[in-house]
Amino acid sequence: MPDDATAERDDTAPDDASEEAMHGQIEDALDTIRPYLMADGGSVRLLNVTSDNVVELELLGACGSCPMSTMTLRAGIEQALKRSVPQVSRVEAVNAPAAA
Repeated sequence: MPDDATAERDDTAPDDASEEAMHGQIEDALDTIRPYLMADGGSVRLLNVTSDNVVELELLGACGSCPMSTMTLRAGIEQALKRSVPQVSRVEAVNAPAAA
């Protein structure tokens, strides 16, 4: 019987650990991209990873208002993240609306 209880507890531990590990891998991948974004006055911040492995980023600085940000997001950031973290299904920009 103790094995059942242990298995029950262990069911949640790998999920938490793998989620934390994935966040770490995503941050590491973003750290390799940030210098290029910063050279143009921008950056990104990891906001969330959804249950279906969609990475939600906030575009910061110049990236938030750049007309090329969609292309940078898809061709640059998303591809780099997928290479580093194959579990990533998609990357989306989730920016708060500008104050009026």
